[in-house]
Amino acid sequence: MMLKKIPFLNNKKVYTEDDFTLDHIAMIMDGNGRWARKRGLPRVAGHKEGISTVMKVVRAASSRNVKYLTLYAFSTENWKRPKAEVDFILKLPKEFLHVFLPELIENNVRVQAIGDVNNLPAHTREAMAYAIERTKDNTGLQLNFALNYGSRSELLHAMKEVVSDIKEGKLAQEDLTEEHIASYLYTADIPEPDLLIRTGGEKRLSNFLLWQLAYTEFLFTDVLWPDFNEEEFLRAIEEYQQRHRRYGGL
Repeated sequence: MMLKKIPFLNNKKVYTEDDFTLDHIAMIMDGNGRWARKRGLPRVAGHKEGISTVMKVVRAASSRNVKYLTLYAFSTENWKRPKAEVDFILKLPKEFLHVFLPELIENNVRVQAIGDVNNLPAHTREAMAYAIERTKDNTGLQLNFALNYGSRSELLHAMKEVVSDIKEGKLAQEDLTEEHIASYLYTADIPEPDLLIRTGGEKRLSNFLLWQLAYTEFLFTDVLWPDFNEEEFLRAIEEYQQRHRRYGGL
């Protein structure tokens, strides 16, 4: 399918809902450490600066009728980083929500989390649980934070659940379909991403949504996450709308 190209920012167009037909955008927020190093700052300064970028992207997505935005906030591999950096990163959800939760509520944003959240620190779990509860009835953009998320561990967990249900007679092996498997994933109630954006110049998935990204369009940008803004977000959407999505067809 070829979506119509939208006039870009400099044309001063007033955007309407019909201009944006992406249901789900996933983002790998990369480049915080390099952003800080370029400025002679500790790595954690980049992570802190990245908080404001999160809100810029949320505002842009929400105002343009994107239904789901999934941000790769902390991976299962990130535990390998120095403890001080890990501790700092896992305090950021609480800091972000302390500052921006009122705005999220006002703008009808619903907060959710995907990943093995039970193994996160109590302060991170509590902050997320509070935000999820406060926004549960909102009907606008669903903002998914991928926390302690790894796609391989997600798939392993799903397969164990499938095997268990087959053994218990809840599911017949011969009836197992791709749709069944998808229903056991953390993203069971979320459509697959239309577009994946990775900032920071790297061109890999880093164990993010491996099942869900099977037919997603990828966009890699050299812009470091703290420098990413609404204009870059719109540029990514414009690039997406120039592509043909064939899903294996002609």
